Amino acid sequence: MHYLERLFAPRSVAVVGASQRSGSLGNIVLENLRGGGFAGEIIAVNPKYSQVAGVRCYPSLEAIGHPVDLAVVATPGAAVPSIVRDAGTAGVRHMVVLSAGFGETGPAGRELEAQVAAAVREHGVRLIGPNCLGIMRPSIGLNATFARGAARAGAVALVSQSGALITALVDAATGLGIGFSSVISTGAGSDLDFGEILDFLTWDSATRTILLYIEGVHDARRFVSGLRAAARIKPIVVIKAGRHLSGSKAAMSHTGALAGNDAVFDAALRRCGVVRVRTYDGMLTAAGLLGAARLPQGGRLAILTNGGGPGVLAADYAADAGVELAGLAPATLEALNARLPPQWSHGNPVDILGDADAARLQAALASLLADDGSDAVLALFYPQLLLPARIAAQVIADTARASARPVLTAWLGGAEMQAGSAVVEAAGLPAFRSPESAVAAFGMLAEYRRVQRLLHEVPPPRTRDSAHDVDAAQRLAAAAAAAGRTVLTEPESKQLLACFGVAAPPVLIAKTMEDAHTAAQRLGYPLALKILSPDISHKSDVKGVRLGIRDEAGLAREYERLLAEVRAARPDARIEGVVVQPLIEKRFGRELMIGVATDPVFGRVLSFGAGGVAVELLRDNVIGLPPLNRLLAQEMIARTRISRVLGAYRQVPAADAAAIVDALTRVSDMVCALPWLVEMDINPLLVDDADCVALDARVVIDPARLQPDRHYRHLAIHPYPAHLETRAALADGTALRVRPIRPEDAALERDFVEHQISEQSRRTRFLGAVRTLTPEMLARLTQLDYERELALIALSEDTDQMIGVARYNPNPDGESCEFAVTVADAWQRRGAGTLLMERLMDAARDAGYRRMTGNVLPDNDAMLHLARSLGFEVPATAMASTVIEITRVLG
Repeated sequence: MHYLERLFAPRSVAVVGASQRSGSLGNIVLENLRGGGFAGEIIAVNPKYSQVAGVRCYPSLEAIGHPVDLAVVATPGAAVPSIVRDAGTAGVRHMVVLSAGFGETGPAGRELEAQVAAAVREHGVRLIGPNCLGIMRPSIGLNATFARGAARAGAVALVSQSGALITALVDAATGLGIGFSSVISTGAGSDLDFGEILDFLTWDSATRTILLYIEGVHDARRFVSGLRAAARIKPIVVIKAGRHLSGSKAAMSHTGALAGNDAVFDAALRRCGVVRVRTYDGMLTAAGLLGAARLPQGGRLAILTNGGGPGVLAADYAADAGVELAGLAPATLEALNARLPPQWSHGNPVDILGDADAARLQAALASLLADDGSDAVLALFYPQLLLPARIAAQVIADTARASARPVLTAWLGGAEMQAGSAVVEAAGLPAFRSPESAVAAFGMLAEYRRVQRLLHEVPPPRTRDSAHDVDAAQRLAAAAAAAGRTVLTEPESKQLLACFGVAAPPVLIAKTMEDAHTAAQRLGYPLALKILSPDISHKSDVKGVRLGIRDEAGLAREYERLLAEVRAARPDARIEGVVVQPLIEKRFGRELMIGVATDPVFGRVLSFGAGGVAVELLRDNVIGLPPLNRLLAQEMIARTRISRVLGAYRQVPAADAAAIVDALTRVSDMVCALPWLVEMDINPLLVDDADCVALDARVVIDPARLQPDRHYRHLAIHPYPAHLETRAALADGTALRVRPIRPEDAALERDFVEHQISEQSRRTRFLGAVRTLTPEMLARLTQLDYERELALIALSEDTDQMIGVARYNPNPDGESCEFAVTVADAWQRRGAGTLLMERLMDAARDAGYRRMTGNVLPDNDAMLHLARSLGFEVPATAMASTVIEITRVLG
């Protein structure tokens, strides 16, 4: 049972502050509980009464005499800290605090909220709120809110920071036939926030789809981890308020200025595999679609219509919404030519004309569903005499049933069209009332499929690459910090890039004209000069850059002009000299920018887009969360406008796409490895068909974070834990490599399960008959969220063959994890299992788990022996059980 089960599905509820006064908060909550049909125990708590509305009333929670599952608090806010303490004494572990008067009221309220949080921690109480609407669990009749109406039972979970939005959505959903498994108002979220609530909903078998209304996130790492875990198995739809708020502090880099908090939030959602909607109506539409509709494999849409106008409207909106119209294959065109009148549209949209009968509609739809060039079909229908809407709908439903591709419908008109939409909805097909809404719905489905693919991308570490010199990077930052600087000089920035294999031209520092001439002799002409000053962020703003210097006379002239103009523009700036570097000239070059910024919620973020001096004016950049792999980097690049000119056009050859991806992933590695790297601009990153090179770079550091952080607390997504890669030897001297599993290990994992372990070993590992791994199982075993789970594999140093694996996953109690370990039959009884388990227990302990549990079959003598040798407790009566649960305290 999940540790929050009794909070969200209690068997007994006490209303603290229950009242007989009509219209009071305590009275409304009590009446909602009684009127909702809650079958559990309802108790009133208020020292003023012995009975409230026929419910026995106690003076305190402790006076009840036994713990209740849930206490709902409807008292003035000032009383809440003492009520939490009373709950702890009475053994009440779950509370929902409806009371207002906390952080939303100012300093005094924030202090009161801090007192509540301290009492919660001290007494081991878990709390929703304060200042929330409450919670509902319709399947058990629980309505512990002060809302006017109750939700109907269903499979959608709604979690919202706004109580008003919950009330409106529940009311609207009732009219649409949408029911809820849980309705949760988080309020201030001073204790339980989205992350832990998502953990519960992931485990909750009654929930199939999750809706989130978010105004802000308190714990980004927990939020992202919970969201990614839930989104792997359940569709999630998010609406975010406050989209246009600016960042919380001024940034020193272009990237910091461009990375507004909404763009960062959007990037986080994309990496979590969830759909973001912008409107209130879109939230319920998305919930209905994702919960019922088939998902397209791609984003190509075929449109079928019985009239030209609706088809044109749909095509126009598709262009506006970024939805790709499918190109019809020659075989499809041939089939349509054979079955449609000569006047048909001969393209997509497919207009079957207003005199179409049922046979023509069926033939056209079947042809489109058979075309591998489309991923879904949108059928538009408007009223006509020859084919009633009800019959057309039945034809569409019957034809769609025979295909795996999704079919969406739109019924344009009034009463008659309602008959058609009713038929297709009964068949499980989505029905819309306009071409635009149907196209938008398909776009949402296609986007969901795209972000689900991004969710399953777990980047491997490149920090183990020999090109990455983390130690040298650390020395650069330490030297700058020792000098009292938070900004690296340009030469230092270029050295930092070199530590991670990002190409940059060589630079020399000239403090005098003589130094500049010496540098020119070493580097050769043409040259570029740049001012070197710790006080100047953007050199071009003060005319601090000179390009195209081709001889000694030009060097002398531009050197003097550069210093004079910078001193005139910034007389307060400290001038430490001039940077001299070769002028990189590329005939077909494009200027790009790669940046790093720090978001106050999600930590380090990456930016990619158009570069040059007009970067903030153009604002052609996208935000991504590290860590990246090549596919994630390519996806970032594709979302920019400048990506359109990176390909070949006219006489211009295509840019070196692989080099751009390489640079972006290397910067991602840099961000993961260096917690002190808080801002960076590589601008411009000049790319052509041959390579790309960083012409300029600006780096801001945080001297307080110079120590490496193997928990990666500066990131929202936990990267591959490279520090767990080790070499080891068995007792007989056999050399092994032990490391965390990676997504690209899928083939190794499949071979291990299907060929390296016997049927008996598979039975003891999976507690049942498993002969092969489905793609879903394989993905689940290799694509991990390292924040919450881990799998260590042992590889033979000689053959690189996988010989064993040990993994842990979190238990629903939030503080323990369950392990599983398997060793290839040919390698058993040689110590590999002990080695893997010892490493796994160390990692689980380091991750904060207190206990490790395991389920073992009674006849698995080898595992029971191993467990006892590792200090696991094996129950004395275990042998009579079907499955033995063993436990070890990790300390």
